[in-house]
Amino acid sequence: MPKGKKAQGKKVAPAPAAVKKKQQAKKVINLLFEKRPKNFGIGQDIQPKRDLTHFVKRPRYIQLQWQILYKQLKVPPAFNQFTQALDRQTATHLLKLAHKYRPEMKQEKKQRPPVLQAGVNTVPTLVENKKAQLVVIVHDMDPIELVVFLPALCCKMGDPYCIIKGMARLGHVVHRKTCTTIAFTQVNSEDKRALAKLVEAIRTDYDDDMTTSAFTGEATSLVQNQGLTLPSWKRQRPKSCLPNWP
Repeated sequence: MPKGKKAQGKKVAPAPAAVKKKQQAKKVINLLFEKRPKNFGIGQDIQPKRDLTHFVKRPRYIQLQWQILYKQLKVPPAFNQFTQALDRQTATHLLKLAHKYRPEMKQEKKQRPPVLQAGVNTVPTLVENKKAQLVVIVHDMDPIELVVFLPALCCKMGDPYCIIKGMARLGHVVHRKTCTTIAFTQVNSEDKRALAKLVEAIRTDYDDDMTTSAFTGEATSLVQNQGLTLPSWKRQRPKSCLPNWP
């Protein structure tokens, strides 16, 4: 018989080399110092020290002295105008129009639509170049010195402006937490009529009062905050508010 060929077995793949595990550096824990997180719940750890002067009840004679001093103090005219903000209806129309011109997102930057300009560094430059159609300023800026010059600048350049309540409301329009001032520079053709009506309402019902308050201050009274009433002859405002300049 012819010699048969020997059956060749299948070759088995060699076993993969053992992967070396990375040795992670173990954190050394010092047993001398243990973490003791504080719990400020009722009956637990002592609360941190706070300034409690607001909660101190002053003697009656000190309160009377404060009332007399606050009645005699007067707010400077440039600061007093920030107490007169837009009424609720006009502010609602203003914010509705402003929402249409919010700053563009990353996807909208290619289209470059007309958007609002915001910020203390940007808006005054637009006002000086007479590119701002309407300027909106917040009333609760802190420190207020950053925007106190803006109403006078708008009056000098002839640009309409208004003061609105709430930094957060204005910041929501421009995708920020807070915002001090915004300006309309360009609007679409369908919104020009709405902007013109808004500017007209601000000029007629708002700018007249603001020009008066820009020249005269207003006395702050602690009596009004405590619910006490003043005599009628003290509540009457003077007929002539504008000063007699030499």
